[in-house]
Amino acid sequence: MAAKEKRKLKDLNLLDKFLFDEAMEDEENMKTLLDIILGQDTHLKQPPQTEKECRSSLEKRQIRLDVYTVDEDDVVYDTEPQKTNTKNLPKRSQLYQGMIDSRLLPPGCIDFNLLNPVVIIMIMPFDLFGYGLYRYTFHMRCEKVPELKLNDGATRIFLNTRGKHPELVSPELIELLKYMERSTDEVSGECKSKRIQEMHRRVCQIKASEKAEVKYMQTWEEKILIKQAGIAEGEQIGRSKEKTELVKKLSNKFSIEQIAEMLEIDISEVEKI
Repeated sequence: MAAKEKRKLKDLNLLDKFLFDEAMEDEENMKTLLDIILGQDTHLKQPPQTEKECRSSLEKRQIRLDVYTVDEDDVVYDTEPQKTNTKNLPKRSQLYQGMIDSRLLPPGCIDFNLLNPVVIIMIMPFDLFGYGLYRYTFHMRCEKVPELKLNDGATRIFLNTRGKHPELVSPELIELLKYMERSTDEVSGECKSKRIQEMHRRVCQIKASEKAEVKYMQTWEEKILIKQAGIAEGEQIGRSKEKTELVKKLSNKFSIEQIAEMLEIDISEVEKI
């Protein structure tokens, strides 16, 4: 996306990663989100962490969890807005679950019953599974005895802001999902939930904050630089491949010295190819 297409901070919604992360650093916002989604009274044990790095070792793949937090019952929550259907979200949730689990036990501990319960929540403006539900909740169950749960402590929840079966969820959850997709005064004003209206008040403070505006600009500029670096690297790889193929073709007719002179590159580079 070109820099000129950059959206203003005031036009972002909670499904936009930057605003979601900024808003959910506020413990009250995070508590409200979890309370409405899970239908419970959540008491956070520690402040939410955004962009939490998670990997099993320095050599392994790194992931960054959007918003990570733990409640007083030691339940771990990872909450992720997903605006684009990347066609891999169930597998991605599996990876996130495994990476979180791998960091929960101290080295040498073999009592796996000490593993925390983990809840992965993904919030999307599309129906990932096609059943028209606002909420899809997954636990491990026995195929032959469906009422038998594995009770491994793993829960994965996929929320669809555009569901069609309001009778299956609370009206407040529907209001929250609509507000996350369009975080505006208009949508907030239509919400009966006082908790969502209070969340909107705090979101408006973020949108009006000069500090948040500067951070948003810096984040955007970093993305542009990363994209440009990626393009440059891709072009360099392309040129390198072309050069390699050309050297191979010329090697049947010319000496290493002649090829280096024709292509204006070092003899050592030709020798390497």
